[in-house]
Amino acid sequence: MTIHLYGIPNCDTVKKARKWLEARELEYAFHDFKKEGVDPANLAEWIADQGVDVVLNRRGTTFRKLSDADKADIDETKAVTLLQEHTSMIKRPVVVHSGGTLVGFKENEWSAIFS
Repeated sequence: MTIHLYGIPNCDTVKKARKWLEARELEYAFHDFKKEGVDPANLAEWIADQGVDVVLNRRGTTFRKLSDADKADIDETKAVTLLQEHTSMIKRPVVVHSGGTLVGFKENEWSAIFS
């Protein structure tokens, strides 16, 4: 099973997810979207699979600093644009594997999928 983990290396949740994968000796490719950016096609796929409300982190500082116009009426297309410009608003980590997409680290969910 190929596992692609997208995130930011210094994010605590990403660190937990990486340690979890490594403890189970699961190989993965890490994509630092702060340094490498995120392909809009990937963002669109994640949003189509999980929904805007799952992929877009509305609780973070970056989202709160957006203008009211940017925060209003966020659909899939607008979310892709915003998340490309502000990668820190992507909930972390995002994991793409042969069975689909996971957003966030939930140990029970990951155990069910990767065991």
